Amino acid sequence: MAEESTDLRSIPFETADGSTATLADYGSDVLLIVNVASRCGLAPQYEQLEELQRTYGDRGLQVVGFPCNQFMGQEPGSMEEILEYCSTTWGVTFPVNAKVRVNGSHAAPLYKALKRAKDAEGKRGPILWNFEKFVLTPEGTVHRFRPPVKPDDPAIVRVIEDALPR
Repeated sequence: MAEESTDLRSIPFETADGSTATLADYGSDVLLIVNVASRCGLAPQYEQLEELQRTYGDRGLQVVGFPCNQFMGQEPGSMEEILEYCSTTWGVTFPVNAKVRVNGSHAAPLYKALKRAKDAEGKRGPILWNFEKFVLTPEGTVHRFRPPVKPDDPAIVRVIEDALPR
């Protein structure tokens, strides 16, 4: 289910090197925003995220990762360890930003806003686990996909392809 949100691209977040960025820094790209964790059973989704980046990056897709250690401590490492793991284990080339909290009173502002989007069943609210995915179109529409939905699922690919320039 799609949700309109016009201000997501202006919400600041911390990058892996400690600087501040916004989603607007990616221009009008279609964004696939994912909370990631290296020690999660869903970590093989990194491979599919990278494949989407390689397949559609030249056409205007940008995968954006946000490590999160809120689910059973599955992202305990330092940023250096996380980046090393992502690049050597999965060949990740997309940006992996600073660790965030996705739920609770100290959730990152970007995730506070993303959680307002509804999933395919019309449910909004807390992030359920690692690898919850949000596709943000250039028009500001948010499509939410829960963790078990793989990045290369036809529903996600369709949303991405429909939002990319022709």
